[in-house]
Amino acid sequence: MSTATKNISFADALPALFEASYPQANGHTARKAAFERFKTLGGIPTVKVEDWKYTNVVPFLREEIGISLPATQVTEAQLEATGLLLPDTYRLVLVNGILQPGLSTLPPAAQAVVSKLSEAEQTPAYQQYFSQSKKIGEHHFAQLNSALYVDGLFIEIKAKAQLEQPIHIIHLYHSDASLFVNPRQLWVANEGSAAQIVESAAALDGSASVFVNSLTEAVVAERAQLSQYQLQTGGSQLRFVNQTMVEQAGKSLYNNYTFTLSDAAFIRNNLNISLDAERTETHMYGFYIAAGHQLVDNHTSVDHRMPHCESNELYRGVMLDKATAVFNGKIYVHEDAQKTNAFQQNNNLVISPEASIYTKPQLEIFADDVKCSHGCTIGQVSDDALFYLRARGIGEAEARNLLVKAFAFDITAQVNIPAVRKQVEQLASQYLSA
Repeated sequence: MSTATKNISFADALPALFEASYPQANGHTARKAAFERFKTLGGIPTVKVEDWKYTNVVPFLREEIGISLPATQVTEAQLEATGLLLPDTYRLVLVNGILQPGLSTLPPAAQAVVSKLSEAEQTPAYQQYFSQSKKIGEHHFAQLNSALYVDGLFIEIKAKAQLEQPIHIIHLYHSDASLFVNPRQLWVANEGSAAQIVESAAALDGSASVFVNSLTEAVVAERAQLSQYQLQTGGSQLRFVNQTMVEQAGKSLYNNYTFTLSDAAFIRNNLNISLDAERTETHMYGFYIAAGHQLVDNHTSVDHRMPHCESNELYRGVMLDKATAVFNGKIYVHEDAQKTNAFQQNNNLVISPEASIYTKPQLEIFADDVKCSHGCTIGQVSDDALFYLRARGIGEAEARNLLVKAFAFDITAQVNIPAVRKQVEQLASQYLSA
């Protein structure tokens, strides 16, 4: 059974690939429904779709691409060679989206349940929350993930559990031929629990190109606290569509930190957050550097559905060479969401005259007693500041590096895990010095 395209585009080959992998006899009703929804949405989105207006994903899906996961064995030495390991963490290693227990160190069973997604299908949390995110039906690639995912990761933090160490999820990808892979995750932080989850990604040496279409659903129950750190590093073999959908209950706290410091030619991040009960709090921080001919796109949406909730969003980006970045942030304040406090800001440094940024912060307010603001800035490195540093014997490259670090400080200062902050700062310095 062939699961690779032959001389036609990946988009055109998808129906045949899907039928070959999940034939009618298998009775995958939910998968088939998701694939039909994907087709109803128009299939692979083009620039004619408003949310993809500045992001043309089609060129990255023209080559011969397979969807069958290869059998890949990873050693401890290969894992260490990625440079992704962080100290003092519970480590979960996934290869092409599949959990590898032999390379993983799980948190205590009394505090959290960690398993393959397929092993959690009979649990109450899975049955209540899997594929139930409010906006999952609106996203092309989320529906494609629902149709094509093979397995995934399930994490359930038990009620009132306070994890002593962060959970570090390391996503490794490898294939001898071009691959389209669909990692799937469900995280549930039960009532009164607290956890930090860090995600890193890399392609193993010698891998062909891998297009990663990931979908994470996160549920933050009443009075729970969940912090998610996305360290988007990877390599030139990778392309990403990362989708995170968060549902928050009353008095919960969710923090998202997204750092894009990758050699990947294309990265699209979709972050959708729904504040579903009163006195809910959300914070989103992002920092991205785009260089070469990279395309980095951050799309966020925050739904304020109930009163007395707060969201805070700050994204900053640096554009070099001929890179392109996109930021589209949406805040919806529904009619019932009185006393909402929502802030959104996107700041950008365009260092090269050939780089570009498309930024569009948006507010849609249907309540009349709120405090909301949004804005964006686009600028260059200050000539006066650059002159000041160079006059004190600092070379031009190092001076620019220092100014960019200062620009990013408001983001990196929010990181509460010292090892993560150190890794982000080191990666940014390497990126700017290259």
